[in-house]
Amino acid sequence: MAGEGADELRANYRHFHVIPTRWADNDVYGHVNNVVYYEYFDTLVNRFYIDEGGLDIHAAPVIGLVVETMCRYHQPLAYPDTVDAGLRVARLGTSSVRHEIGLFRQGDAAAAATGHFIHVFVDRATRRPAPIPPRIRAALERLVIR
Repeated sequence: MAGEGADELRANYRHFHVIPTRWADNDVYGHVNNVVYYEYFDTLVNRFYIDEGGLDIHAAPVIGLVVETMCRYHQPLAYPDTVDAGLRVARLGTSSVRHEIGLFRQGDAAAAATGHFIHVFVDRATRRPAPIPPRIRAALERLVIR
């Protein structure tokens, strides 16, 4: 399953979150269904915002909305694998951020999947673009790749 990102290595990511696969993640073909990878992406990014950026998902006046996602699959994952989800930031704007993600079977150096996840930060009430909150921006700046 070669393709762009197939040679991506764990060492290229700056933050990791461990995600255990669940029995329900597998499809009838015996591997994690493709849509579940996006759940892993969402879990990784939002845990980072909560844990490192202090996001209050219930009351924050500024929130991130997903405007684009992409995933490339390189090696199958399957229950009971444990996934090390890697995160880095490729672009950090005033109100948007492009996260790059690598999903690694625990112990593997090569990525099982790679992709990106773009958030635009908006005012919760008006849904109009808003600057990335300072604490989240500071956390994201630590992940920017040059």
